[in-house]
Amino acid sequence: MFEYIRIAVAVPNVSVANVTYNVNEIIKKATEADKENADIVLFPELAITGYTAGDLFFQKTLMEENTNGLKEIIKASKNLKSVIAVGLPIEVKGRLYNAAAIIYGGKIYGVVPKTFIPNYNEFYERRWFSSGTELDVGELTAEYLNISDIQEESVPVGNDLVFDTGYFRFGAEVCEDIWAPIPQSCRLTLNGAEVMLNLSASNQYLLKRSYRREMVSQQSGAQICAYAYASSGSEESTTDLIFSGHGLICADGKLIAENKKFIDTDYVLYGDVDLGKIRTDRLKIKTYGQSADLYGSADDVYEVCIPYKERENDLKYAKIEKLPFVPENEEELESRSNEIFEMQVEGLERRLEVVSAKPVIGVSGGLDSTLALLVATEAVKRLNKPASEVVGITMPCFGTTSRTHDNSVRLMKALGVTYIEIPIKEAVLQHFRDIGQDENKFDLTYENSQARERTQVLMDYAGKIGGLVVGTGDLSELALGWCTYNADHMSMYGVNSGVPKTAVKNVVKVIAKTHFPAAKDVIADVLDTPVSPELLPPSDNGKIAQQTENLVGPYELHDFYIYYTLRFGFTPEKIYALANKAFDGEY
Repeated sequence: MFEYIRIAVAVPNVSVANVTYNVNEIIKKATEADKENADIVLFPELAITGYTAGDLFFQKTLMEENTNGLKEIIKASKNLKSVIAVGLPIEVKGRLYNAAAIIYGGKIYGVVPKTFIPNYNEFYERRWFSSGTELDVGELTAEYLNISDIQEESVPVGNDLVFDTGYFRFGAEVCEDIWAPIPQSCRLTLNGAEVMLNLSASNQYLLKRSYRREMVSQQSGAQICAYAYASSGSEESTTDLIFSGHGLICADGKLIAENKKFIDTDYVLYGDVDLGKIRTDRLKIKTYGQSADLYGSADDVYEVCIPYKERENDLKYAKIEKLPFVPENEEELESRSNEIFEMQVEGLERRLEVVSAKPVIGVSGGLDSTLALLVATEAVKRLNKPASEVVGITMPCFGTTSRTHDNSVRLMKALGVTYIEIPIKEAVLQHFRDIGQDENKFDLTYENSQARERTQVLMDYAGKIGGLVVGTGDLSELALGWCTYNADHMSMYGVNSGVPKTAVKNVVKVIAKTHFPAAKDVIADVLDTPVSPELLPPSDNGKIAQQTENLVGPYELHDFYIYYTLRFGFTPEKIYALANKAFDGEY
């Protein structure tokens, strides 16, 4: 639904070389995931036999049980609606391969052998397994696999398989393949795979968990794909090696889901992945298409069609951020706020340096003008000029409250900028008389006349002193059209035009603490002031009567819609569904 798929990473209990036990555990986990409407269930490397079977891989008894175990999983899948990827050893023409079997609806649709066989440090897999590059066949008959009693069709085999379900396309690789300089996933994703599955064992040592997480996340970002990773659980641990059962689901460079325990087993991890984001980015980022042309070729892969039936997805495991522009993590929030501020300052600093002009700003005592003023003050500082180079003009009129007026004055004084107060009430009343506007009629003309008068003052004063009018409107206001034409929609440099409203507040809060401690008290009150254009008279008790969010709705909703519309081009229906999930019960 809405291009979401649910991926399940299943790490079952394992008893090494006890195939019957392992298969029962695999079927239990597959059934559990199927009940959760998983589209894909991913198991670890060699899950049917256990990864640490060692020389038992050469025993005919184990290999026969392995085949029987595979058949049992295929039979069980007939009653399930999920695609299953499970690890097993498979013998082809006298060579043993460490492989992934792709199973759906009572059939096996492909076998993907491991390409890169580690034989260094604690690994000596070449003792048992050959590389997928050594295969000289492209398919295996059902008779050869000893599954002809449950399946007639031959089974494609190779590390070049891309599976197309009609709803999503995926590929598979095994453990070490992702650690290679050029992973197999590169070829598969450049030829259309949107999801990569890695069946892994990957023993544990100090700091490897974080390295593995970064590697999987980076691979999902570089290949613009979803990447799921299932590693052998703790019951595979030996006297020499510890296995931690690390499970990961990443997409487009972001972590979607990860198991919590450092050493883990016997669990299923779920993640809902938005393929719409991946598809949009592949369309937008032309480097992906160029890379596909340069390094990918239809001749390099073999496409396998799976007659998959799309499943319902209730977005239960979807990580949908209510505030996509505002990180939840405090450390990340502070870092991003500083980054936004630095970019704003750099842009304005360069402009001021080139045109040799003083910044002129209309200061209202609200959030947007406060941020613009802080940016301008820091920009002139970095140009080795005094704060007084910044000209702040407050222009009280009908709707100005004592709170916002006093805050604007206190802020300018605390920052040391040049402070000018130009009341515009009389000028606006004169304009009303000129055009025949009733001053008691609080209509659009009443409001816009004030906004245009303020802009005229700013532009004319800037012209007088050779200044540059710094606009204060933010991205959200501009996207909504919540500004007055030929008034606050105009400036000589819109320093906030790329900053959404939900981010403005956090940038001001962080920067006040790190850059402007002398102004932190007044900024704290600005942060606590309702967002308002103050174009209508205050209430009887002198407080702000006109509050923007009461008129246009909550900015957190607007920024949510703006993000998914502009960033990914989602349909209104999809954005509405995501909003219902993110803001459940709030509106």
